[in-house]
Amino acid sequence: MKKRIIAVLLATTMVLGSAMAGCGNSNGESSKSSASKSENSKSEDSSAGSTSAVSEEHGPSSEAAPAWDKFDKLIHDIRREVDPAKRESMMHEAEDMLMDTWTAIPLYYYNKNYLQSTDVTGVYANLFGYKFFQYAQALDNKLSMNLGPEPAKLDPALNSAVDGAILSIMGFSGLYTFNDKGEHVPDLAEDYEMSEDGLTYTFTVRDGLKWSNGDPLNAKDFEYSWNRLADPKTGADYSYLTDIINKKDDGKLDIEASEDGKTFTVKLVAPCPYFLDLAAFPAFFAVPQKSVEAAEGADSNPGAWALEAGFVGSGPFLLKEWKHNESMLYVKNPNYYNADKVSIEEIQLMLSDDHTAIFNAFKDGSLNYADVIPTDEMKNVKDTPEYHVIPNLGTYYCAFNVNSDLFKGKTVQQAADMRHAMSLLIDRQYIVDTVAQADQELANTFVPAAMEDGNGEEFRKNDDDYTYPDKENVGYYDPNKVDVKGAIELLKKAGFEFDGEMLSSSTPINMTYAVNEGSGNVKIAEAIQQDLAQIGINVDVETKEWSVFQEERKNGVYDFQREGWIADYNDPINMLEIFESTSGNNNSQLGK
Repeated sequence: MKKRIIAVLLATTMVLGSAMAGCGNSNGESSKSSASKSENSKSEDSSAGSTSAVSEEHGPSSEAAPAWDKFDKLIHDIRREVDPAKRESMMHEAEDMLMDTWTAIPLYYYNKNYLQSTDVTGVYANLFGYKFFQYAQALDNKLSMNLGPEPAKLDPALNSAVDGAILSIMGFSGLYTFNDKGEHVPDLAEDYEMSEDGLTYTFTVRDGLKWSNGDPLNAKDFEYSWNRLADPKTGADYSYLTDIINKKDDGKLDIEASEDGKTFTVKLVAPCPYFLDLAAFPAFFAVPQKSVEAAEGADSNPGAWALEAGFVGSGPFLLKEWKHNESMLYVKNPNYYNADKVSIEEIQLMLSDDHTAIFNAFKDGSLNYADVIPTDEMKNVKDTPEYHVIPNLGTYYCAFNVNSDLFKGKTVQQAADMRHAMSLLIDRQYIVDTVAQADQELANTFVPAAMEDGNGEEFRKNDDDYTYPDKENVGYYDPNKVDVKGAIELLKKAGFEFDGEMLSSSTPINMTYAVNEGSGNVKIAEAIQQDLAQIGINVDVETKEWSVFQEERKNGVYDFQREGWIADYNDPINMLEIFESTSGNNNSQLGK
């Protein structure tokens, strides 16, 4: 159905508000074989809905939710598998399980466009959506920018969005970081040694490190911070990332700082090809124990210490002022170990999700960096020197809450058929061409294109069972095809009646689509609303303020929602482990 919407470019908060990191941020590692897929799942006949991971068993809170214990065990085993070929095959099996549920509906693979004044240089980014501003150059040594709306969390251990990850990089430091070539480089560590079996890492921490208040910073701060991340009392969404680390008899991580605070030793359960990525990931940054534990309300709110400006950090900048929902002012941290190389004295952040207002502020010179571009302006800026586009390693998708009342009274298979049907109705090409407009690649897998398998090859191309739509292509479906007839057949199998090609009033489908306020996200929601309406599915688009949206999707307060995940590291397990039942990023409530 031809849409009548004038679309606006998707907001940066699709990613700067996932992936994390993907940062999730929201905020990425050989055998050519994988677990075999059901023939039906790959069939040109889109009415086929029977898949291997779906059974008539049910989860703990909904009879229509797929059983998830096998997936959880598989993720657990992948982290401990030492054979690269077997590990790669197991990750394909895990993606098969996920896609068989049709809980996640991939739309396209991310890239990122933004505007930057020509008098600003030295800003760089990586595949994981992180932006680095500490070595930038600008007039008067000042930057003014927009990265997104009000951040939900500034405690690095509690953040789960890419905008929050960028702010963590500004205010805190890890053992390692990334340079402008995307390579791992030492940060607060001088170097590391790895044992021959790949199970033990020993980091040597720089001498003379200080927190922003002048207190000494050493390896003992990392021992505290990593154990805090893993502690269930902290409530960190990313605590599952510590599962790669061995546990002591008391349940704490098998990590140890030397008595003099000079070295930090980490023992792993298995060789980990992405461990240095974790050492550079914000959730593993050091936090100041004294400040964290002394904050009012710390027992009930572990992030209470970082709710206002002036908190202690270790990064290149300090948060000096915070006018909530309006602005933030960062200033250079004189106690940063590499302060001599930081020329920027101030960074002023505009906190907003209003794309038009952000663009106008960039145009009149109030901002010299803007992470969003309204669609109506794309044709005017694409050929200007201010326009930039960079790749991101991630997937923009929409997702269902498997415990939603939307699936009440359905079997596991019928619920999967419903979700599959709605995926077939979405015009992905329209969304990319008319809304996103940054030449994104249509997604037909959840693990994004270009993600490596751990051996330097592309994961997506290493599965001989990827034969849909043909042997020369890969994926779980044809992303270019809108299949109305296939969708109708799946819904009939799920117990719905039709009058021609429209749902009968006797078996309606009414649901909500939750989305944050970024206008691009809203326009994608409206496009999907029209796509599903073509057979009579009623979708109410519910727009919510960013922090509310984050909290409600985390708690499963939705039927259907927009999602995005930018990989935290270049290994497929990072895209898959977010759906583990114990993951704080498992917004679809699988296994819950």
